[in-house]
Amino acid sequence: MNDFNRELPTAATPPSLRTRLWQSARNAPRWAVILAVLLALVLFAWLLTPGKAARSAAGGRFAGAGPMPVVTAQARTGDMPITLIGLGTVTPLATVTVQSQISGQITKIAFKEGQTVKEGDALIQIDPRPYQVALEQAEGALARDRALLANARVDLDRYQTLFAQDSIAEQQLATQKSLVAQDEGNVRTDQGQIDAAKLNLTYCHIVSPITGRVGLQQVTVGNYVTPAEPSGLVVVTQLKPITVLFTLPEDDIPPLMKQMHAGVTLPVTAWDRTNTTQLATGALQSIDSQIDTTTGTIRLKAIFPNADESLFPQQFVNVVLLLDTLKGATLIPQAGVQRGAPGTYVYVVNAADQTVAVRKVTLGAGDAVNISITQGLAVGESVVVDGADKLKDGAKVLLRQAGGGTGAAAGGSGSGAAGAGQKAGPHQGQGQSQGQGQGQGQHRRQQQSNQSGQGGG
Repeated sequence: MNDFNRELPTAATPPSLRTRLWQSARNAPRWAVILAVLLALVLFAWLLTPGKAARSAAGGRFAGAGPMPVVTAQARTGDMPITLIGLGTVTPLATVTVQSQISGQITKIAFKEGQTVKEGDALIQIDPRPYQVALEQAEGALARDRALLANARVDLDRYQTLFAQDSIAEQQLATQKSLVAQDEGNVRTDQGQIDAAKLNLTYCHIVSPITGRVGLQQVTVGNYVTPAEPSGLVVVTQLKPITVLFTLPEDDIPPLMKQMHAGVTLPVTAWDRTNTTQLATGALQSIDSQIDTTTGTIRLKAIFPNADESLFPQQFVNVVLLLDTLKGATLIPQAGVQRGAPGTYVYVVNAADQTVAVRKVTLGAGDAVNISITQGLAVGESVVVDGADKLKDGAKVLLRQAGGGTGAAAGGSGSGAAGAGQKAGPHQGQGQSQGQGQGQGQHRRQQQSNQSGQGGG
């Protein structure tokens, strides 16, 4: 009976699934754990990888194997100017700060600020009355001294007669001669004072020393001025003609001196500070005698007629000096030149199979729009000027107009692109943007049609 009352042992509770997995992982080899982690990472990366349609969209509008739309331009024959470009400052030939040469009160100002005056035009009137009085005093002194001189000369004649008769001593005759000489000196002094008084009266009328434009007036009517005014009375600046002082690198000196020794008149063009508007045309006047060692440049001076006063003193300008002109050069737009591992090259379009080939070229002189090719390209060949960023040797292309339309004929597209390359940059950029927009629209419509076809299947 005691055996029945004894407590039976309870059965062991089976471990849970989570516990069994944890024990298995702890007992498993280390390589198995590493393999499981790697498989989990691969599965996670596969889930994050976009589908085929997303990869196609990320590849861009030209990710497929279709032809690339490009704009071309034909190499042509033309003249290429060889220019030297520098930075300059407009410098007037003469700038005069008008000063008063006498002291006095201003009674009249005869100019308006900013007025153009000619040489000799009246500017300022100073009160002349003190100098008129001084002139009258000098004239009175001259009359007195002339009378004394006349009397002394009469006495001298009389003394000479008496001395010849041995009636007076020689000392008295010598004294009279000295008195005549003294009176003559007084007369000359009086005449000088009269001339000085007349000159001061002339200085009372201040006139313009040059032809030019007057600036802002520094004094007003009623001011008392002296010859030592710190800022002067007014500044007159000559505007016609006017010069531009500019600098060029010292490397440009040899060809420049060659042209100057040959007696060639070198044209110079002045542009505004943004280098977009032509201001004036002139000619090179002179070149400095030494190089500035701190900058490695040399100073030059060009003169401009400035008939329309488009150049203003102290104005900053861009200067273009025409050194020479290259006749009969092979020209293409600047946008057609590519730079990379081969050096400078172009994409030449083969009109027969609508493909492009990489052609290494040698560049010559150029300007902001065109550049000359000295070697590697013939006149009439078409080069890519827009759309070359995704091309490679042998790639298929689709010729299009600069405005965005496509064309099958190489000749028609080439001529249209050539005209676009010669036009201003903004027009060419607008055509490129329109072409990109049309290409992206066609790509999106093609994707939508493919997706709708798959859904219907």
